[in-house]
Amino acid sequence: MFESLKAFTVEQIIIIFSTPLYTVLILGEIILSNIQDRRFYTVKDTLTNIYLMLLNGGIDLLSRGITWLILAWAFQYRFFEIQNPFLYWGLLFIAEDFVFYVLHYVDHHSRFFWAAHVTHHSSEQFNLTVGFRSSVFQPLYRFIYFLPLSLFGFKVADIAVMYSITQIYGILVHTSYIPKFRKMPWILLEYVIVTPSQHRVHHASNIEYLDKNMGMCLTIWDRMFGTFQEEIDDLPIKYGLVSPLENRNAVNIVFHEWVKLFKDLRKPLNFTTKLKYMYKPPGWSHDGSTKTSKELRADLEKEKTQNT
Repeated sequence: MFESLKAFTVEQIIIIFSTPLYTVLILGEIILSNIQDRRFYTVKDTLTNIYLMLLNGGIDLLSRGITWLILAWAFQYRFFEIQNPFLYWGLLFIAEDFVFYVLHYVDHHSRFFWAAHVTHHSSEQFNLTVGFRSSVFQPLYRFIYFLPLSLFGFKVADIAVMYSITQIYGILVHTSYIPKFRKMPWILLEYVIVTPSQHRVHHASNIEYLDKNMGMCLTIWDRMFGTFQEEIDDLPIKYGLVSPLENRNAVNIVFHEWVKLFKDLRKPLNFTTKLKYMYKPPGWSHDGSTKTSKELRADLEKEKTQNT
């Protein structure tokens, strides 16, 4: 109980201090983009971002009691404890960032979880408020990925606090105003830390950019596991989904991918094939009528080869 209260209190302090920062930066981005006639914001899209953030926050508050209890239960069976506070917090940051990479990778490569995560990618804008365009149902399963952290001796309150801190950086990279780094020593940062340029790639619907740059704070995981893609100079980024939403009402924007998934599950197919529609990547189909990002890239490379 004390751990939960501690985590909640620290989270409130983080919100109190980060909110003015978000407000100043968002207002500045809105004003500057309008002065420059770049129009990075629309009223409807910004309101949608707020709506999705509130839905995510509500589900998070309702479910966190149970999820924190599960993490606290797992902590009882921890393998060891880290006594040195500098080592403890340093390892927690690295471990939690890696855990988020795994979660994010699964969200992009399993259609069931993509149905929850797709809301974050549904905007055709890219600005700081898109960072708040949350995966509405992620709080219901995110804790599963944090269970290993509990088993490795990290307290529930500390996991929650670290997640809140890293989320701040994860939101701030949603901007078009910081260009791709082209000079030293800034270029070296791109080998370690996720930059706005790299995250712009993540939100792109261009075939070359699909399912790339999954990291929250550190880009080392993407480089290690082959999911890194830098921003290409002569390839303008197109934001949003490969198949843009025609109906953007409040309900459809949350449930549209679930509806499509259930339609596929109702097809007269055997049980194994239906399971594949659940756990295979988005775009997978038993008859090849739709394609995954990997298949789309292969087709694109084949087309480029034929044209040279």
